[in-house]
Amino acid sequence: MRADIKVGTGAAVRLAQGAPLRDVLDIDAPDDWLALDAGVRAVAWYRSEPVPDWQYTAPLPDDVTRLGESRLALALCHHDGRIRDAAVGRSRQYPALLPLIVIRCADWVAPVRERARELLCEALDGDTAAGLAPLILRVGRRSRGAFGVQLLEEAMRRGSHGCLDALIADPDRTVRRFAYRLAVEQRLLGPVELARAANRDTDTVVQDLCATAALAALRDEDIHDDVLALLLTARNPRTRSTGVTALRRAGRPQQAEGFLSDRSAVVRACARYVVRQHGGDVTAWYRKRCAAPDDPELPPGAVIGLAECGDRADAGLLWSFLAHPAAGVRAQAVAGLRALDRADAQRLRPLLDDPAPGVVRETVTALLPSAKDLPADRLLERIAPDKPRHVRVAAFRLLDAHGGAVALRAAVGLLDDPDAKLRAWAGQSVQRWRPSADVRPGDAEIGELLDRSRHLFSDYVLRRRKWEAGLAG
Repeated sequence: MRADIKVGTGAAVRLAQGAPLRDVLDIDAPDDWLALDAGVRAVAWYRSEPVPDWQYTAPLPDDVTRLGESRLALALCHHDGRIRDAAVGRSRQYPALLPLIVIRCADWVAPVRERARELLCEALDGDTAAGLAPLILRVGRRSRGAFGVQLLEEAMRRGSHGCLDALIADPDRTVRRFAYRLAVEQRLLGPVELARAANRDTDTVVQDLCATAALAALRDEDIHDDVLALLLTARNPRTRSTGVTALRRAGRPQQAEGFLSDRSAVVRACARYVVRQHGGDVTAWYRKRCAAPDDPELPPGAVIGLAECGDRADAGLLWSFLAHPAAGVRAQAVAGLRALDRADAQRLRPLLDDPAPGVVRETVTALLPSAKDLPADRLLERIAPDKPRHVRVAAFRLLDAHGGAVALRAAVGLLDDPDAKLRAWAGQSVQRWRPSADVRPGDAEIGELLDRSRHLFSDYVLRRRKWEAGLAG
């Protein structure tokens, strides 16, 4: 916010010097208008700003009717409410200043606010509303900003379909959310158009809204292929899960089986629901799909799916996948063993050197509860600079969870590491370190390690840490 104010103060100075409004601001960028509004008052209040105070070098006259467009913009943002009030009345002659009228509709001074609202009601139509929508919705988050949003809704309802299309295509996700909500409420888009939006839009709120609305607009017997195809092929898991659930209404449980091995847990859960509702045995399906440990086409989702609905007896199948050539299958096998509470630390430990970062991450998650039982010397070897980064990170996480002198030794050893993130994590580990029950009171090594990291502590905190470890400060 401070950076925005500085941009606004610079714009205020240029406007005071007579620069045209369009040379100072991007008039289509709502953030520029908000920065100007904040920056004009910042110049007045922050005397330490390294820019001239235009109120002294080029003060506004008492009669704002003599002001041109650039300086009237300053008056609309002035800290004195009487000047803002007079400027609102004058601004009818300058349509380019309408964005500042939008901001004044949420003004904290009632007369300014009411006059600005009257002017906005006169000026706002469908086309104007579409251009001002991003700014209106931003101002709408303020305590007095609801009026502008309500006015925008009314204008869009009266406007043409093309105005709504412009909002739907807006790069601002807040604007798209508003537009799609309005379109759904007014039933302005058909099921296929909504499904296409759910498939293509990058915002999860829009995806959920449009996917739900697309199915709600169809009767059970009228769920046609175009809508389902768009939902089932969406990248977003929640949209796909909506389409999978709709297969039950459509009476197509066999098609849901193809999603039992989806990469997303929520999609797999919906697929299992659909299949079970039609009498299918999903556990048997998973066991059959995972029957061949060397199957190169085995999807990782089938492996974790077996753990999600199987029992501990299925751990034997999962262990066989730890040597699978696909990294995704190996990672999900480890995750499945952890979910079934069958993760044996001794058998999983070799996977800490796996070339795939995803496999190592899952292995660390499975081994964290038994970190104290792992051989510390082997873990310390893995944080050496010549090891792959993901192996070093994994070993450090386990050493940190180990606690005691081992954790402090590992963290201090990484304080000068060339990897910036590892250095930062090591520093945080040292700062939160406390002597555990297995730390021998008065251990000289602990004192030496704390002295090497004294730059991370105040003198008081360092003495306190040493005292906790049974060492003299």
